[in-house]
Amino acid sequence: MEGQTAKKVLPACPVETTLTLIGDKWKVLILRDLMPGTKRFGELKKSIGNVSQKVLTAQLRDMESSGLLIRTVYPEVPPKVEYSLTELGRSLKPILDAMWDWGTEYKASQQ
Repeated sequence: MEGQTAKKVLPACPVETTLTLIGDKWKVLILRDLMPGTKRFGELKKSIGNVSQKVLTAQLRDMESSGLLIRTVYPEVPPKVEYSLTELGRSLKPILDAMWDWGTEYKASQQ
């Protein structure tokens, strides 16, 4: 199988598949922050909040390998790196919108 990348084995359950791709707190926040458009690493780290550089880097790499985002490196000194969602990543918008609506309703019910 040389020269080919091994395909990820995904769970049979579609909900579990979705959670495999975005089930991490940081991944959902990365998606939220990239929905409006492209961001640089520092902008993402600042907008997400209390995430370490190491964890954010690992999450971004994982999302890139899953096809949810694109990492663009510009040949400059210092290097400029930007992250943007792919069509697949943007297709998660209805899920994030539903989470937003549910969270808003839940918070309102707790007051």
